[in-house]
Amino acid sequence: MVKRIISLLILVPIAIVLIVLSVANRQSVTLAFNPFDRSDQVMSMTLPFFVYLFGAVIAGMVIGSVATWWGQGKHRARARSSKKEAVKWHKEADRLKADNAPQKEERQGFPALGSPNS
Repeated sequence: MVKRIISLLILVPIAIVLIVLSVANRQSVTLAFNPFDRSDQVMSMTLPFFVYLFGAVIAGMVIGSVATWWGQGKHRARARSSKKEAVKWHKEADRLKADNAPQKEERQGFPALGSPNS
């Protein structure tokens, strides 16, 4: 519940700022992809300015997420190899327990008297 309240305290002001930016930047802006002829309508887009702002924010978030994921690859690789090694050692421990189990069953009787077979 506390986590939800904290996230609301953070997300609500961000949403308010985004709504205010959207309302304040409603005028249309033309983005021209042809640097030599700006009047070329085929290689240009006319959208409200807030669409470009949101697009830039979303693109930045995606690029940042990919960069973070890429940078943490070495940690994920180390975790995978540690997991494989842990599984290997658990199997080895289980095998040793299985090998030692018959020896424990053979030792019936009292330890001070020795084994019953001798």
